[in-house]
Order: sequence, then structure tokens, then C-alpha cells
Amino acid sequence: MPLAHRYALYLAPSGPWQEQGSRWLGRCAETGAALERQPGMPAAAQEWTRAPRHYGLHATLKPPFRLIAGAAPSDVDRAAAALAAQHSAFAIELECAPLRGFLAWRLTESDPVGRARIHALANAAVRELDPLRAPPTPEELAKRLRHPLAPAQHALLERWGYPYVFDQFTFHITLSEKLADAELRQAQACIARYADPLAGRPMPVDGVSVYVQPGPGEDFLAARHYRFDGGREDVAGAAYMQGEAAA
Repeated sequence: MPLAHRYALYLAPSGPWQEQGSRWLGRCAETGAALERQPGMPAAAQEWTRAPRHYGLHATLKPPFRLIAGAAPSDVDRAAAALAAQHSAFAIELECAPLRGFLAWRLTESDPVGRARIHALANAAVRELDPLRAPPTPEELAKRLRHPLAPAQHALLERWGYPYVFDQFTFHITLSEKLADAELRQAQACIARYADPLAGRPMPVDGVSVYVQPGPGEDFLAARHYRFDGGREDVAGAAYMQGEAAA
């Protein structure tokens, strides 16, 4: 069976959040299929959503990583299932807001309980899947360092392969590229009209999901959902959960 280029542990929005967010991006990570955008969407939305469309609708818990030599997708499967078994369902309140120059669904300030629980879930994901992560290549590090990092973020990059974890973590579901101010405002207005009818409604968090990147440069696919109640669901990238150990 095939081995994916990279694996990641994400929170996959479900229900209306998944439907609206995926239509905004123009691609469904559950199936890999392109989606028709909402009527009246400006042509610029195709460029606004290029990077998040590549990764699929998600919130990052454990960022994409290559498997360390000797690790297999079955190890990712066991780690994700064990993580899910330690948590119970909850809900979070979201709003569309800028973050580092792009747009995302972010936690509201009025939801400290949801914030604490999502941070605990993300921290556990980073730690518990890290033994399976191969160190970043010099090329991967150079790409990450194109953008200035604070000293604390640089230390996290060196230790965990990603600068925005633990105390630098900000929960978000990415909805756009990094945009100039005028485009940012225009895109935010479009999201409010077309892809954000759920404002003020809590989003359920009832599991975690493994996403896969089949090959270098290819779009990410959802592979397997792990519910906190023990349920599992295989989706488009499930075949990459069956591969042999990395060489």
C-alpha cells in the first residue's frame, strides 16, 4: 500500500461548518473533489483561497510531518486513536478575524473554557505524535525561516519542527492567503456574506483527524476521523493509513 509524503493531525470541521468552509475554499478534503463556489463569488476568491485550498479545510493540531525511518502509518493510526480516547466532546465559539495577515475562523474572547480545552488538545497532539516525526530538511527549515520568527518561536521550530505550538499556538481555521489590507477587507466581507452564516453558533469538537499529503506538492486529503466516543470514519486518503514503514 502507498506511503504518504506527509501526515498531519488536524481538527476537521463537521456539518455546516465543513460544508460552508469547503465551498468557500472550493475543494472538499473529505473527497478531494473541487466544489462549486457560492453564487456571486468574485473571481478573486480563487486566488484568495489558493494556499488553504491546498491544505483542505482544517485547524492544525500536529503540523504536517514526514515519518521518521522505521515508523509506519499504523503508528500514526495508533497515536491518533490513543489521543482521541483521552478526550470528550465539547464546543467552541468562532468568529472570522485576521491573523498574521490572513483570514481565519478564530476563537472568540468570550469562550475561555473552549480555549483551554482546544489548547490542551493541541498540546497533547504535538507531544504524542512527535516521536513519529522526521526532522525537517534544510530546505524545509529555510522555507520556514523566510518569515521572521521571535526567539521563542525559533526555539520551538528547532525542538518541535514548527514555531506556532504550545504558548505560541493560536487556534484557527485558515480561510485565505496572506492578503494586502484592501483585499483582506474585501475577502472578509465576502466570507461574512457567503461562508459565515454560522456566526454565533458553537462548532462541535468531537474528534481529531489524520490528513495526508500523498506526494510532494500534492493537495492534502482527509484520511481518517477519530471520534472521542471511539468511532472512526475512513475518507478519501484512507489508503495512505495502510502503508509500510518509512525507509
